[in-house]
Amino acid sequence: MNEHDRLLTAEDLAIFLDVPIKTLYAWRYRGEGPVGFRVGKHIRYRWADVEQWIRERVRVAETNRKSDQIRARTRVGDRL
Repeated sequence: MNEHDRLLTAEDLAIFLDVPIKTLYAWRYRGEGPVGFRVGKHIRYRWADVEQWIRERVRVAETNRKSDQIRARTRVGDRL
């Protein structure tokens, strides 16, 4: 098993993301966080799913930033 196949506990992921574990549970409830699954009564996260979720969050942030920049330029142009 390589690092990419490693399973993370909720505690592991909370530490890695530097968020409270309650935040992970809230994200899971709302379907907003990385994909997790149950192993018995425990939640586990695949590292590959966490990486994919992070890439998607970065992509959304970059898209939003570009949209904000375009809107800001348009507003400045409207004032001229």
